[in-house]
Amino acid sequence: MKSQQQHLEDLSEIRSLMERSSRFISLSGLSGVFAGIFALIGATLVYQYLEISPFSGQKPYYVAQPGVEKWGLDYLTFFLLTAGGVLFLAISTGILLTVRKARKKGQKIWDKLSQRLVGSALIPLVTGGIFCLYLLKYGHFGFVAPATLIFYGLALVNASKYTLHDIFYLGLTEIGLGLLALHFIGYGLDFWALGFGIMHIIYGSWMYFKYERT
Repeated sequence: MKSQQQHLEDLSEIRSLMERSSRFISLSGLSGVFAGIFALIGATLVYQYLEISPFSGQKPYYVAQPGVEKWGLDYLTFFLLTAGGVLFLAISTGILLTVRKARKKGQKIWDKLSQRLVGSALIPLVTGGIFCLYLLKYGHFGFVAPATLIFYGLALVNASKYTLHDIFYLGLTEIGLGLLALHFIGYGLDFWALGFGIMHIIYGSWMYFKYERT
């Protein structure tokens, strides 16, 4: 007969197999760290472009930006290039690190589970992206940063059922920061840097030390 310890080990293995079959667990914590670093670099460039200081409250970013032209770029072109660059670097690094982690674990990257994960995240992200474009179109610049945080948080919460549950709490944090940014509307860029930058670094580091470091 099996000992109690053997039964516990068998149950642990069964639980691990069930988790791998129901959740995509190859997300890399380091990808969160790099995403946070890229976001902070992007925010720093915006601060420099608008010549404002973080959390100064002296001149909100949506007040400072109209009519600004620096480094040969008007403000809208500069913001789109900066946002696009941050997004490209974050996604590219995330894919590379996640693929590397999955290969080490001998897991598939693109299967039904990862497709559900991506689909669940894309619905709020695409909706939020279109919403933010209309905010820009109608000149509601102050609401763009809070909206990106809120919709990104909703995407994380929606996708968390298909991956590590820790992402659920990151999503709630991003939503909370977005709502606070709506209240402190002049500090939207600062909350954006906090949510996409600092929180990603904290979350990514936590995930790395919790699940990946051996």
